[in-house]
Amino acid sequence: MVTRKKKRTRAVREDQAPYGTNGTALHRPLRFIDLFCGIGGFRYAFEGVGAKCVFSSDWDKYAQITYHANFKEWPAGDIHAVTSEEIPQFDILCGGFPCQPFSLAGVSKKNSLGRKHGFEDAKQGNLFFEIERIIRDHRPAAFVLENVKNLRGHDKGNTFRVIHETLTKKLKYHVYYQVVDAIGLVPQHRERIFIVGFKEPRYFEFPRFPKEGPKLGSILDAKVPEKYTLSDHLWTYLQNYAKKHQAAGNGFGFGLVTGNDTARTLSARYHKDGSEILIAQKHGQNPRRLTPRECARLMGYPETHQIPVSDTQAYRQFGNSVVVPVVQRIAHAVVDTLNRPVGAAHELVLAVEEAAPKTQHSRRISSKKKSRKPIRS
Repeated sequence: MVTRKKKRTRAVREDQAPYGTNGTALHRPLRFIDLFCGIGGFRYAFEGVGAKCVFSSDWDKYAQITYHANFKEWPAGDIHAVTSEEIPQFDILCGGFPCQPFSLAGVSKKNSLGRKHGFEDAKQGNLFFEIERIIRDHRPAAFVLENVKNLRGHDKGNTFRVIHETLTKKLKYHVYYQVVDAIGLVPQHRERIFIVGFKEPRYFEFPRFPKEGPKLGSILDAKVPEKYTLSDHLWTYLQNYAKKHQAAGNGFGFGLVTGNDTARTLSARYHKDGSEILIAQKHGQNPRRLTPRECARLMGYPETHQIPVSDTQAYRQFGNSVVVPVVQRIAHAVVDTLNRPVGAAHELVLAVEEAAPKTQHSRRISSKKKSRKPIRS
């Protein structure tokens, strides 16, 4: 069991939320903080819907370099060392808290090494309780948290139970959660759980996501440097490794895809051998890895996003990131909810159905009546 050192902090009183119980707007942008900010996926998303970032933090020095290159700000370091008073007033807390202690791959690796995982991971597992501290002291209007799908099942559901009860019973927030697959917006099967909470009893629905999205061809470059093609030695090793596990009845192996396919989940270990997403090449060439720029597109980052670090660090950063367009849709729903009076439900929702890539510029908008009864997962 991890013993957390208690900090002496006082409650930080916030001013009126941008949209209070009377529905009166304060005519200012919503302010958000970007915890465990990584390279800024949450920031791109929330700034894309008009919110303003007032604080960011991440302990990784390479992530800080990339964040600074793109937003001209240096994130604060380890959140354990940041007092609540040092964080400016804000309306929305955003945080993709580290997922390795709870992911299937992370738990498996730690078990094999005899290490603790989940909340007992001394380095990362207790970071959720820093989120609890900041929410408790600042009492923001809302929060949006993100983690791996396995968070719900970790430790037979006990981990998620602690998180849910902390947010709802201890902090008294109204909480909604849903597992979202990014495959409708980017050519990647990537399931993540999003937890959204409101201080007031607000009606909230997660946005709808298309079931079909673009294919890998939409993010691939026509010409790629030779260094991204696998060596004969590595390609032979991966093929033999796959055969070995296939014979044993295991599902381990590489993911060989073309531009007409979608990819597996991009992980932070992609820099090691690229095995989960290998791009087939013509003329008998060995397959290749994605380039860092292609990884950026796979995660929905804008073309203007700068990559000032090595390929190894870039792969880690994109593998740990959120999918920007997924978060932006959720951000839009959260902002829209805060724009409505407390307790008000959607009367009418515009459902956007996006076509396949060949006709992606045409879309049909249909209006559908929605129930007034809040749906809480």
